[in-house]
Amino acid sequence: MDRVRKAVISDWAGVLTTPLPDSIAAWLESEGIDGDHYQQAMRPYFDGSLEDNPVHALERGEIDTAGFEREIASLLRLADGGTVDAEGLIHRMFSRFDPVHEMYDTLRSVRRTGLNTALLSNSWGNGYPREHFAGTFDEVVISGEVGMRKPEPRIYLHTCERLGLSPQDCVFIDDLEHNVRTAEELGMVGLLHTDTRATRRELSRLLTIDAAVFEDTPAA
Repeated sequence: MDRVRKAVISDWAGVLTTPLPDSIAAWLESEGIDGDHYQQAMRPYFDGSLEDNPVHALERGEIDTAGFEREIASLLRLADGGTVDAEGLIHRMFSRFDPVHEMYDTLRSVRRTGLNTALLSNSWGNGYPREHFAGTFDEVVISGEVGMRKPEPRIYLHTCERLGLSPQDCVFIDDLEHNVRTAEELGMVGLLHTDTRATRRELSRLLTIDAAVFEDTPAA
């Protein structure tokens, strides 16, 4: 008999917000930053080629946010060749990550069935719309606040411990495949998020709850 799942753990950026590529593109356009140069400059930070990656240190809360902003701003340039303002860079970047209210409603609907919910997010020292978290999550785990980051197994286990559950009790949602893969290796059921409708359909199947639970929350 299949195990009964007791909790849903969700990522933030790209799941509860507009997709990462769209959000970053909106920020680049709003500031007039050279998008092609941005991709080139930032590639080493995300392709695993940096041994001491400052992004990973930032996500664990190990380095100063202002210093990181200065480092990144120095790598970027405006489309007209001008410099990018370092102060408040991260805040400006994440201001373009608009909430997807249908996904918040989806998790609230799951929670109303009696299951637990948790947020598990890698932070860049950015602010979060915590007003949307009320009534959505039983636990909120932010990487920079706990000194761990995805896909390190220990942050997944920490989140499960906060819920009082084992990994095998949980479904994990993320828009990045490598984060989902680690969750699955720990015994969670992984769900790679692409859009609200598909995630609702999979949650209904995985949690064996009636799809009618989501009927009052229109899918994006």
